[in-house]
Amino acid sequence: MKITWLGHSGFRIEIEQAVLLIDPWLDGNPMFPADRRAEALAGVTHVLLTHGHGDHTGSALSIAKECDVPLVGIYDMISFWEGDAGVKGIGFNKGGTVDLAGAKVTMVNASHSSSISGAQGPIYAGGEAGYMIAGEGHTIYLSGDTDIMADMAWMAEYHQPDIGILSAGGHYTMDMARAAFAARKYFNFSTIIPCHYRTFPVLEQDAKALRAGVSPNVQVLEPEVLEPIIL
Repeated sequence: MKITWLGHSGFRIEIEQAVLLIDPWLDGNPMFPADRRAEALAGVTHVLLTHGHGDHTGSALSIAKECDVPLVGIYDMISFWEGDAGVKGIGFNKGGTVDLAGAKVTMVNASHSSSISGAQGPIYAGGEAGYMIAGEGHTIYLSGDTDIMADMAWMAEYHQPDIGILSAGGHYTMDMARAAFAARKYFNFSTIIPCHYRTFPVLEQDAKALRAGVSPNVQVLEPEVLEPIIL
């Protein structure tokens, strides 16, 4: 399995026969090198979205059209784009599981907000979500934008993820210290990869508090853009 950060909350995850682009905000993302766009898109099979905010969906429609691949996410948002933008879609909802080229992807709860920008203001986008992504002997918990939730207790017990990709930049999501609290209270991760940080000054700029707040046995990997992590 190969996990590659695309900056902010964007990831490229190669698992089973799938190449998943998670929340791909490439165009206008100050952390993403525009001249390496083709590298990020190579072989993509699906675009998986956690919610509607532009820093997560900014390049989703253009990638779906360019690569002729489906957008995957909460039913309301995906069905809107299927009709409005004419893209392929796989819409489902919390508690549902879809098979994406061998990777089993289950939508779980998150605590945030979700909307798409429209000419008359924000458009309801069906709610925010996280995902459990299972394949190749691993389960990844992709938190999406969230704060700590009591739901994390049953999610961890039921899905038993060993890898956590956690939004931890603060201001809009839990910060590094809160992410560490959630990880040690609810989960038994062997590896944690923080995201939704470093992009803007208002966000956390490093993962020191996350690393300090979890067991030394937990590997905290601060990703670098377009440098694959192989697990």
